[in-house]
Amino acid sequence: MLSIYPACFIREQSAYSVIFPDLDGLATCGETLEEAMAMAVDCLAGYLHTLAQEGKPAPTPSALSGVDPRLVVEELELDDASDAFVNLVSVDVPSYAKAHFERSVKKTLSIPEWLNNAALEKGLNFSQILQDALKQRIQNA
Repeated sequence: MLSIYPACFIREQSAYSVIFPDLDGLATCGETLEEAMAMAVDCLAGYLHTLAQEGKPAPTPSALSGVDPRLVVEELELDDASDAFVNLVSVDVPSYAKAHFERSVKKTLSIPEWLNNAALEKGLNFSQILQDALKQRIQNA
């Protein structure tokens, strides 16, 4: 499902700042407009993915016409809003997360042969067990 939020793009001395007014002032930047847009997509995907993992609802996006870049620039106490504009940033969060946040990494490990055989007999999923154990250990650390 595509998520679409308005973002303010503000041209500064050597970069573009990107602010999402609907997302608690979530911000990123890029040296070029293209880089700023790519960073905005990544930032939006990460924010919405984290909300979903925490079971929190995503805020309702404002209409494009409802966001005034001059007000955002004013809130940030920047000098010049003449190059600021609002653009929609869209991302398919589940697809993006799968490709960028949830990539699997191959690990090689050793276990005793008897333990391997017993787990195979039970049809246990080694990867899932290791992931579950690591998550639990991280939470308890």
